[in-house]
Amino acid sequence: MPRRNRPKHTGEPSTPGGHGWARSETGADGEWLVRTISGAATTKTYRCPGCDHEIRPGTPHVVAWPAADYGSVEDRRHWHQSCWNARARRGPSSRRW
Repeated sequence: MPRRNRPKHTGEPSTPGGHGWARSETGADGEWLVRTISGAATTKTYRCPGCDHEIRPGTPHVVAWPAADYGSVEDRRHWHQSCWNARARRGPSSRRW
């Protein structure tokens, strides 16, 4: 007799806002949804708001956006992992996009 290996769906998203691939982080600067990006998945150059240096293709990093915006493209920022972890001490650079 064959087994049924179908996932059981409850119809509810796994995390608030339906972002199953992002984790929620809370800090002094608010609540953020954060996604870790592997180096193999990066194909574009981004500018880190923490240090104002480029994140080159092939560099692992994080993408963060305010949790209230549900992943709005305008509010997503690509950060170096170390810059993201140090944002409470340093804050974003003065550069405006």
